[in-house]
Amino acid sequence: MSLAALVLTAGLGTRLRPLTYRRAKAAAPVNGEPLARRVVRWLVARGYHDLVLNLHHHPASIARIIGDGSDLDARVRYSWEQPVLGSAGGPRRALPLLTGGGRERFLLVNGDTLTDVDLPGVLSTHGRSGARVTMALIPNPRPDTYGGVLVSDDGYVEGFTRRGRGGESFHFIGVQIAEKDVFGGLEDGTPAESVNWLYPALIARDRRAVGACVSDAVFRDIGTPADCLATSLELAGIEGSHLVSDGSRVHPTARIERTALWDDVVVQKEAELVECLVADGAVIPAGARYHRCAIVAAGDRAPEPGERREGTLLVKPL
Repeated sequence: MSLAALVLTAGLGTRLRPLTYRRAKAAAPVNGEPLARRVVRWLVARGYHDLVLNLHHHPASIARIIGDGSDLDARVRYSWEQPVLGSAGGPRRALPLLTGGGRERFLLVNGDTLTDVDLPGVLSTHGRSGARVTMALIPNPRPDTYGGVLVSDDGYVEGFTRRGRGGESFHFIGVQIAEKDVFGGLEDGTPAESVNWLYPALIARDRRAVGACVSDAVFRDIGTPADCLATSLELAGIEGSHLVSDGSRVHPTARIERTALWDDVVVQKEAELVECLVADGAVIPAGARYHRCAIVAAGDRAPEPGERREGTLLVKPL
């Protein structure tokens, strides 16, 4: 019996602001295709067709691009959260959709990261180890940026470290296999975190509760606007796609370099955008010059720290 998969798409996307003021993070286009659709396509191509997406922040932006999943050859259902329930509370809420009918384990995938990890390999490692949950890991590529996962010599997670800590560590790439009972004891509707609370508690009771599947899988981060742009540009080179979405209009005298335009963007005459991300509905005025910025339509929103308002736009340096 194939496993169901929960795609975590409920997060607030705070590190990706201001781009997530109007979309959920998992709805952000990466080289023209929203993250959530990329993740769903990846899962379907590997035989996972029964999918659940959890929703909270700008839920319509996810539901609009995924629907019931039929155009992606998937069956998609949604788990609604109010308030947002976190990386452990979210799976607890979704358990009735993921388990039952003889299924006691499921796949858990972050909806805001891209990887090519070998899913059968992760499942095989989980089955051999006897762990209650198995995390897919790679050697930590940026310990100054990412917190670390500590792994024992026999392949079990020993603990977690904050970014900037010295010594060898591994990086979680957003894919896990979990048994139902990992989350089943939590109170439904109560926010809870996995790495920051639940998993350390499991490890304290049983050192073999959390397994590690270490590989050299590709991992592409979408954590910040700079990461999102870098990944979009990388995929544009690989996929040969264009970084101007449908509905956007660029004046022929405008200059655009290494820049991604989301939906319904207007770039007026003689404007210049170099290494920028421009979100839905933004109008770049004639003659404006922007270099390495995330730009969104401001509406009535006041700028947050690190942002500035310029006319109808909110601008944040990358």
